[in-house]
Amino acid sequence: MARYTGPVCRLCRREGEKLFLKGSKCARAGCPITKRVSGGNKRRGGGTVNAPGQHGDARKKMSEYGLQLRQKQKAKRIYGVLETQFKNYFGEAERVKGITGENLLKALELRLDNVVYRLGYGRSRSEARQVVRHNHIRVNGKKVNIPSYQVKVGDMISLKDTSKDMQRFKDILDVTESRIVPAWLSADHPNLSGKINAIPTREQIDTQVNETLIVELYSK
Repeated sequence: MARYTGPVCRLCRREGEKLFLKGSKCARAGCPITKRVSGGNKRRGGGTVNAPGQHGDARKKMSEYGLQLRQKQKAKRIYGVLETQFKNYFGEAERVKGITGENLLKALELRLDNVVYRLGYGRSRSEARQVVRHNHIRVNGKKVNIPSYQVKVGDMISLKDTSKDMQRFKDILDVTESRIVPAWLSADHPNLSGKINAIPTREQIDTQVNETLIVELYSK
């Protein structure tokens, strides 16, 4: 399946904020987002992040369309979804009952790679995606290696038995064990497993995206 393979930090700079696409690396002092700040007091967190490219500092006032587009791009980049797949998610969100923008975010949250990340078995969503693709994950005891697989309420997510003793996952848990697991999930870190307790509500999704602007964009 297609995925973005270019420079990751460039995506954060384009959105003007940290998207935490590299997990714990984003918290380091050497993060490019921290380095490439213009204006204001850097030590106090002031100023703005320089956009990538030769004219990155020459930011113009953004149009209504530009604001809508940026929200869509941000959501795609956070969840690691490309254009066609994201459009398909939106189309499905329109068809099902409920608020379209919230349905969209719920579908993205219920991706298997995102659930593995939320449970703490990946330091970033890209690493969680790799964990899924490399056949480490079991859903209700069965192998599932499709990152976009939609989990359901009651599903049990676990690492396969031969993966539980790998040093890789011990290292991951050293970083993620303090991460707050959303209320719609429950994690059993000693057994490297988790369960889907409910469909997430909008209040339980901490992704900083204005989904209303995305709906407006696709409604044009």
